[in-house]
Amino acid sequence: MSIKLIVGLGNPGSTYAETRHNAGVWFVERLLQSHNVMLYPDNKFQGSAGKLNLHSNNIHVFIPSTYMNESGQAVLSIAHFYKILPHEILIAHDELDLPTGIARLKQGGGHAGHNGLRDIISHLHSPDFWRLRIGINHPGIKEDVADYVLHAPNKSDQHNIESAIDHALDVMPDFLGNDPQQAIQTLHSTEE
Repeated sequence: MSIKLIVGLGNPGSTYAETRHNAGVWFVERLLQSHNVMLYPDNKFQGSAGKLNLHSNNIHVFIPSTYMNESGQAVLSIAHFYKILPHEILIAHDELDLPTGIARLKQGGGHAGHNGLRDIISHLHSPDFWRLRIGINHPGIKEDVADYVLHAPNKSDQHNIESAIDHALDVMPDFLGNDPQQAIQTLHSTEE
């Protein structure tokens, strides 16, 4: 397995920066900080792009500047330009079906109602990309989801989400290096 592109999903602009839907962006920002790497706006990809060098591998890192439900075209444009296949992509995103404090890695699957994943699957014509699912909890009522993901978490939930991101960052060397199964096992045995 070789990941060649890491994408953080969210909505653009300061209005959405602190909302639950931007958990994927938070992960990518923390990953970049830990490696002292910057992203730069790139209009041809509809987002901000940069490169990490990990384990002698160049990994493209990307945050779309599109809204969440239009992420697919941006992801497709950078993947197509660099000839990156779906199974070589890691998408970091918020996950309603996991409690705060929990992050999980998996490859493939459906979109589970997540509009960003739905659009990416549609544009890539494949669900085979990897996902880093960052738990944000569920509001309990389906009709409340849209409002819930577009609001900031309370202090306790924010702390737990940051903790889950920390755990995910801890396993990235293994996941992006030689031992992805060890990374998955370590991350999945972590409970808040």
